[in-house]
Amino acid sequence: MSENYIANICEDKVYPIIRNKDKTRTIEIANALIDGGIRVLEINVESIEIFEAIKEISKRATVCAGGIITSTQADAAFTSGAKLFASPIFQMSLVKISKNLRIPFIAGTSTANEAYTAWKTRVPLIKIFPAEAMGGIEYIENILRQMPFLNLMPTGSVKLAEVTSYLKAGAAAVGVGRDFYQEFTPQEITSRTKEILTEVKDFVKWNKKQI
Repeated sequence: MSENYIANICEDKVYPIIRNKDKTRTIEIANALIDGGIRVLEINVESIEIFEAIKEISKRATVCAGGIITSTQADAAFTSGAKLFASPIFQMSLVKISKNLRIPFIAGTSTANEAYTAWKTRVPLIKIFPAEAMGGIEYIENILRQMPFLNLMPTGSVKLAEVTSYLKAGAAAVGVGRDFYQEFTPQEITSRTKEILTEVKDFVKWNKKQI
């Protein structure tokens, strides 16, 4: 099983999450993000036709199928071109699906105990969801103070303006949903993407100097 896709997420630091039932709008958002420099993005499986969007977008970028709970969903996503999958929950059945399909799995957890359990099963990247409701940046800091070895990715109502603050708290990457694209035109989405990627690159350079 390749984990290069996970490495790319952790390198880029910004992880867009698209949740939309409309195939056309999903493709439009994804293309705008890719035009802005995004290499890996999550497309949540909100409807059957979203698998068609995954197939289309996987020609241009690495797609993670989100919201996966069953093996049937995972199989359909994999067949459509997804290279990894994510779930809002953590269950051993999902770990087994990951091993059977030989594609990486991003687990969804809420508590420190859940995150640690996911890490023990060798899940390479662990979502903390919903990050804001659980305590936001301070919550991530508190977990990583005790377990700095965890690769955490906060998601859930995270704003683009908060990305670097989450990175300073120790997050391996940051998942951003609606704030990336809701009510924005493709041109605006591309512009916002370029801006946040530049901001993150500047942060990474600054952070290296502090070490």
